[in-house]
Amino acid sequence: MNPSSTYRLQIRPGFGLDDAAAIVPYLRDLGVGWVYLSPLLTATTGSDHGYDVVDPARIDPARGGAEGFARFVAAAREAGLGVLVDIVPNHMGVAVPRENPWWWDVLRLGEASAHARAFDIDWAFGGGRVRLPVLGGEFDDVIGDLVIDRDPAASAPDGVLRYVDHVFPLAPGSLDGIGSAPTTVDVRTVLGRQHYELRFWRDEATDLNYRRFFAVTSLAGVRVEDPAVFAAAHVEIVRWATEGLVDGLRVDHPDGLVDPAGYLERLRSAVGGLPVWVEKILEHAATDHPERLAPWWASAGTTGYDAMAELDRLFIDPRGVAALDGLDAALRAQTGLPPAPAWDDLIVETKRTMAATILQSEVRRLVRTLPAEVLEAVGADAAAPALAEILAAFPVYRSYLPAGAADLVRAGEEASARRPDLADAIAALLPVLGDATLEVARRFEQTTGPVMAKGVEDTAFYRFTRLGTLTEVGGDPSVASLDVEGFHAAFAERHARWPHALTALSTHDTKRSEDVRARLSVLSEQPERWATALGALRAVATTGHGPTDELLWQAIVGSWPASAERLHAYAEKAVREAGERTGWLAPDAAFEAGVHALVDAAFGAARPLVDDLVAHIAPAGWSNALGQKLLQLAGPGVPDVYQGSEVQELSLVDPDNRRPVDFTAHAALLHDIDAAVAATELDARLGAEGGPGMGEPLLPPVDATGRAKLLVTSRVLRLRRDRPELFTRYLPLEVVGEAAAHLVAFDRGGVIAAATRLPVGLGRRGGWGDTALLLPPGDWVDTLTGRVESGAVPVAQLCATYPVALLVRAG
Repeated sequence: MNPSSTYRLQIRPGFGLDDAAAIVPYLRDLGVGWVYLSPLLTATTGSDHGYDVVDPARIDPARGGAEGFARFVAAAREAGLGVLVDIVPNHMGVAVPRENPWWWDVLRLGEASAHARAFDIDWAFGGGRVRLPVLGGEFDDVIGDLVIDRDPAASAPDGVLRYVDHVFPLAPGSLDGIGSAPTTVDVRTVLGRQHYELRFWRDEATDLNYRRFFAVTSLAGVRVEDPAVFAAAHVEIVRWATEGLVDGLRVDHPDGLVDPAGYLERLRSAVGGLPVWVEKILEHAATDHPERLAPWWASAGTTGYDAMAELDRLFIDPRGVAALDGLDAALRAQTGLPPAPAWDDLIVETKRTMAATILQSEVRRLVRTLPAEVLEAVGADAAAPALAEILAAFPVYRSYLPAGAADLVRAGEEASARRPDLADAIAALLPVLGDATLEVARRFEQTTGPVMAKGVEDTAFYRFTRLGTLTEVGGDPSVASLDVEGFHAAFAERHARWPHALTALSTHDTKRSEDVRARLSVLSEQPERWATALGALRAVATTGHGPTDELLWQAIVGSWPASAERLHAYAEKAVREAGERTGWLAPDAAFEAGVHALVDAAFGAARPLVDDLVAHIAPAGWSNALGQKLLQLAGPGVPDVYQGSEVQELSLVDPDNRRPVDFTAHAALLHDIDAAVAATELDARLGAEGGPGMGEPLLPPVDATGRAKLLVTSRVLRLRRDRPELFTRYLPLEVVGEAAAHLVAFDRGGVIAAATRLPVGLGRRGGWGDTALLLPPGDWVDTLTGRVESGAVPVAQLCATYPVALLVRAG
């Protein structure tokens, strides 16, 4: 069984499972099919996201524990809702060793630990020790801060070693011969007896000897390919399945695993065939054809970033993108920057940088796993840069050998063309990187993803600043827009290939919420006005770096009226991620002061300019927001609604998009909407003037609370849940007339969704004119207005109240 829809909730210490149970009635009334929960297993103390699991054998007490989960499931079942839970097989949290019993035992007992096989540790490279880059300076400079504590505890019978806030276990016998008041010499002696080595934190980039999640040293990779490790890591998850507590699972970052396909097969068997969705980013322009999910995976589909990219681009005017490129060029010239590289060149540069800097540890491990004869042929000096160049050129997140050989060949050709001095080394490496029987090939597959994620999403997306909508997870800025024909082709393919895959518009990982992107897409229709407005804003406050100015002013305009606190946090993260004038490792205080001054200006001298621009573009942004929401919810696949996005939600990158949601206010608003609809329908039955059919809206079409978006969301979700027989096909409908390109419409088998696109251009040309939507035979009721339509309905009539229509066959 698959859900009619899902609704993602971020379960955290401040919003636990009992809080989630309390809002189940609201979710039921909204029309939700399944509730989709963020990770529940015990995470690092204080973790808001839950992806740093420290104990896979129990549900986090801070999130409600097993009892809270049981109460939540009971509430969901009573309301007829299914339950989907996010799981994290790739890594565990090790920031606080004592909280992770597996990691603690490995640090205490080393390779003799029963859990040593759980973590992907290169023991030989570490000389039999795990390298822990936690020190604030070189060892000799901080040794005085290391303290031996003999006080035994159940988990540390031999005592502990303390460093600032860090606590590490001492190995058995490590205090033999050490007096009661250890000297610096004694500390050195004791450390020499441990199964870990404390190192300067900067060494994590170059000398780490365990696999991690991306470049996050506090998340250690787990070897779930080992059957015993798989069983131990999934004991609680399997319990949920066998006891009927969950109906499906969402797998986080499967590309980090040695064998994603094998893992998914094992998971499906362990949980009795429950449907599983995978967090997988597909590259749209990486090959001659868009990348597709591997059909041999035991999966119901992706979590929806691919659909998000298609929906975003439907509302972008391709004619304005070139003008925005020109504006970017002008900004760069004005601030003394060289011309911007093409997108493909930019990401090769940023990926190469990641491979050569913060991900050096991973590249060096690849070198260590090369067969001796290959390393000799390549040369020790050429191996790492050649591997880095192939990683930088790799066109997709990863391959799955033996499939994907063409991607490796393409990467090798591009890498050789960019670095002819490394061509011989690259040629010698390609055969072993394509041999699935070799460790280096398997590790290479696990390394392309981190290089892609850090180089593209976490760096290039903050440097390519001309239009924020384009730089979203799962998107490719080189594919700037999608016309109606292309959109229908993509959605028809989804219906045919992956009818149960999730579709998304906002997630906990998106760089900007759906409504921010919808508003920013308007700039593609008005590039000249944006250029003028940006010039005026920069005259008030500038960082001195043109592309950064554009990034920050777009964030301000897109999320307005965000608070100053939220915008300051975003701005600091954005400029450090970009890594051009400042960064996480070496912040430039002077530049960042200018960044914060720009944000302050938005609430001071520049506020009238910001208010004026937002007032101008917000109505078209509202049209885009309703349009993309309707098409996502009514379209093929299983629509996922991220918490709070059923109303207007103007969030930026995490942690901003994980802020608490006022569900009480949303429930009250939905109640008001239902009451208004019921009253209007009663008037219609009584024949009162102004009822449905008279052209009057059921609700005000535009207001600040997002009532119209909640109306659209609730009506579609309820239809999908209560009348699934109306969503069995995907048939594009024909639109005729002078403004036909501004409407996209499809029939799902009894439900028709129609949405306005490029609303500024529509207004500029004078409206709909003679444009008509050709409806299938019969009468159709618009559930948003109550009007009955049939035949060739004028779009000016269809969209007189809202820029969208949701039609259901009458009778």
